[in-house]
Amino acid sequence: MRIELVTGDITTERVDVLVNAANERLARGSGVCGAIFAAAGPQLDAACESLGGCATGDAKITPGFELPADWIVHAVGPVWQGGGAGEAALLASAYRRALEVAEGVEARSVAFPAISTGIYGYPLDAATEIAIATVRSTKTQVERVHFVCFDQSTRAAYEAGLG
Repeated sequence: MRIELVTGDITTERVDVLVNAANERLARGSGVCGAIFAAAGPQLDAACESLGGCATGDAKITPGFELPADWIVHAVGPVWQGGGAGEAALLASAYRRALEVAEGVEARSVAFPAISTGIYGYPLDAATEIAIATVRSTKTQVERVHFVCFDQSTRAAYEAGLG
């Protein structure tokens, strides 16, 4: 698997699957989630509503609608509660499940945001370490993963984690 860092807008990534940092209701949110919903168009709201939500640590899929990606995998990361509530395992599970769901549609390229590091408050360095380790250790046919960094501080954390 080839891992690439990209700085910018995840909604413009030309990949098979774009991963959304979703909430449990799979509803339009703020941050990266809001940007994905806005770029995908109004059909995404109805598609997500029909899925009946998603548990933290799990992932579900919808078409990409107006995005350049064919599919959107909605991965639900944990809200940071100080580190003692199983957040690390749930975050790793969200990344792993996103790859598994992407593989189910024979995706070869996937773009991830920094799940849970926005309004969910997960510390960036710890989250990027989990993201990188989980993606590297997950057995998958996905050939290319983009970690899409919204800003330079996020990119710096991924660069440090990738060594």
